[in-house]
Amino acid sequence: MPHHSAPEGSRGPALRRIVYASMAGTIVEWYEFFLYATMATLVFGKLFFPPGDSELDGILAAFVTYAVGFAARPLGGLVFGHFGDRYGRKSLLQVSLVLVGVATFGMGCIPSFDAIGYAAPVLLVVLRFVQGFAVGGEWGGAVLLVAEHSPDERRGFWSSWPQAAVPVGNILATSVLLLLTSTLSDEAFLSWGWRVAFWLSAVIVLIGYYVRTHVTDAPVFQAAQAEAAQHSAEQYGVFEAVRRYPRSVATAMGLRFAENLMYYLVVTFSITYLKVVVETGTDRILRLLLLAHTLHFLAIPLAGALTDRVGRRPVYAAGVLLSAGWGFIAFPMMDTAHEGIILAAIVIGLLVHALMYAGQPALMAEMFPTRIRYSGISLGYQVTSIAAGSLAPIIAVALLERYDSSTPIALYLASASAVTFIAVLSLRETRGISLAALDRPVDAHQHKETHV
Repeated sequence: MPHHSAPEGSRGPALRRIVYASMAGTIVEWYEFFLYATMATLVFGKLFFPPGDSELDGILAAFVTYAVGFAARPLGGLVFGHFGDRYGRKSLLQVSLVLVGVATFGMGCIPSFDAIGYAAPVLLVVLRFVQGFAVGGEWGGAVLLVAEHSPDERRGFWSSWPQAAVPVGNILATSVLLLLTSTLSDEAFLSWGWRVAFWLSAVIVLIGYYVRTHVTDAPVFQAAQAEAAQHSAEQYGVFEAVRRYPRSVATAMGLRFAENLMYYLVVTFSITYLKVVVETGTDRILRLLLLAHTLHFLAIPLAGALTDRVGRRPVYAAGVLLSAGWGFIAFPMMDTAHEGIILAAIVIGLLVHALMYAGQPALMAEMFPTRIRYSGISLGYQVTSIAAGSLAPIIAVALLERYDSSTPIALYLASASAVTFIAVLSLRETRGISLAALDRPVDAHQHKETHV
């Protein structure tokens, strides 16, 4: 059973200010991340790569560069996690925000393949790597800034708000794209209009950076930092997390697998499927996604609150079981080409995703002690993104091209759900646990997984 204690954490306006600061940066970074994912389908395949035999060839090449960002994310998570555990969450979050802003603005400046040849995709890959590196460091710090300030009994709700910032970033990106595609001709958008969306990120970065200068690290972190200063032998970083908490790291990776894969099938591959297979117009797709992201934003805090009431495990398990069947109903729904039915397919996918995604910050924060928490959750969260999120659009496009059917894609998602369900079964319920309790000394002979 988890250890319960008196509620800890910030209250009222102070906690809300911390939530705003955490969300501000996450909105920026996911605005830019979603922007890239959408442009991979709409622009990059045509602009930065040599022409192929079919429309899917260019899109596939663009999604390969998309995957580079995911490959960089674990490295970013490990580097930011190590220094974030040692020096604090706030300062590292400011660095990550600047990095992703510079990389995204730079993407808007890259000349086309026709202008500079293969230097175009090379520059795209380099900037995508920097972007992924920064996003990899963002998530752990953002959610821990809130989770470590939250009272024990409501950690699931409060720490779900940084997760809800993801659809907000997507809403902003979709709104900008919708405005540009609806006011510009296809030729103008492909020529220069798409660049404006990337350049606008500079404004959002400045706002996010300013907000983040007005928060402090949580008392539980400050206490752990003071304790570590008196024991210089205390170790930080990913190697210590793996050595002391191998089960927690492996479980976190397993929890992410189906959730991450499903998200990118719903919000990224569905754009390709609707555009290429269903032959839906870009404006129509973006309008549907805008509404779906709005509902996703509303659902995440509700699911987070539910994990505080009934527990982390049952909510997550429900999401996993429902995700296993989504592909079998969603793609046939899209095939109808009926706008309402397409919207329902996307919304169902995002609501199911919320059941898994909302509880992750609290659940993963409760797996590790404070001195290695940033490293531990970043490792568990980001490494899986290579095998799940980065490859999901690539594998889905390849399966579609090979079999000309959505059924193999649905089977692919169902298989991933089976992996994640095993991880859920291995969990112990941690709802209401005291984070400070995880930092209390244990017997010297207890070296591994001392908190579970």
